[in-house]
Amino acid sequence: MSQSRFAQQLRTIASEWPKDPLRPTLQLKTFLTSLAEHPNLGPRTVAATRALHKNRLAKKFPLPESVLQPASMPLHYARLKEGYEKSLQGIGRPWWKVFFGIW
Repeated sequence: MSQSRFAQQLRTIASEWPKDPLRPTLQLKTFLTSLAEHPNLGPRTVAATRALHKNRLAKKFPLPESVLQPASMPLHYARLKEGYEKSLQGIGRPWWKVFFGIW
């Protein structure tokens, strides 16, 4: 395949990449678009980017429950996800909950 074909495939993947709402000035889409201009772009780069976009590795190697809910802090990732979703809505934790470590 030619270099321009790889560049076009990478630009297509970049255009489908979702926008990161928490970092509007730092987007992976921008990086991938500029990577498409690299002179040594090859098929492995495009294949790896496509695998990341399609979430193939998470499907091939699923995380066990013991990693998702560690014994020392079983609600850590659930709270992290909840905090992420609330921050997207503009909802922050009150200062006193942060101070006392209350969720």
